[in-house]
Amino acid sequence: MSAQGLMEVANPSTIFLSERSKDTAGSAVTAVIEGTRPILLEIQALVTRTDFGMPRRMATGIDFNRMVVLIAILENRIGLNLGNSDVYANVAGGIKIKEPSIDLALCCAVYSALTNVPVPADTVFIGEVGLSGEIRGVNFIQERINEAQKLGFKKAYIPKSNKSNNLPKDGIEILACDKLSQVVEKLK
Repeated sequence: MSAQGLMEVANPSTIFLSERSKDTAGSAVTAVIEGTRPILLEIQALVTRTDFGMPRRMATGIDFNRMVVLIAILENRIGLNLGNSDVYANVAGGIKIKEPSIDLALCCAVYSALTNVPVPADTVFIGEVGLSGEIRGVNFIQERINEAQKLGFKKAYIPKSNKSNNLPKDGIEILACDKLSQVVEKLK
């Protein structure tokens, strides 16, 4: 909104990623679909040790119950020790996301925050994570990858079930995985 009225936002992804710190642990980028438009967002996580018996979980912009399930998956399927840690998660920019395609990015952000190893800044994570640690397919994968490529991302982790011949072959490396453990292993 401006003094002249409503103005078009040509590329909202650049607004949401403009203040992103590239070498900080606990941050991962994902692509969501709002209406028919792909938007890249930063998922942030902070993991801290707690001295209390019950660790605290907080989510802003992410479904709280979904985050708790993903933490349980990280503990059970990946072997992370989060039982003595508070976990805070946030979608930068104040957006509320309901679609499960952010699961992979949230898991990678939590892993990064726990290990204090930054996620590569040129990488985007797209995919739903199932209870057994599998990465499940999402809709509009081509549009999501095209948006990431347009903004200069060089790698995209996507569900193996979404890998097809229609995806871009130049400018962005597509890493199709079927298990969360495969993605985490590559982040070490």
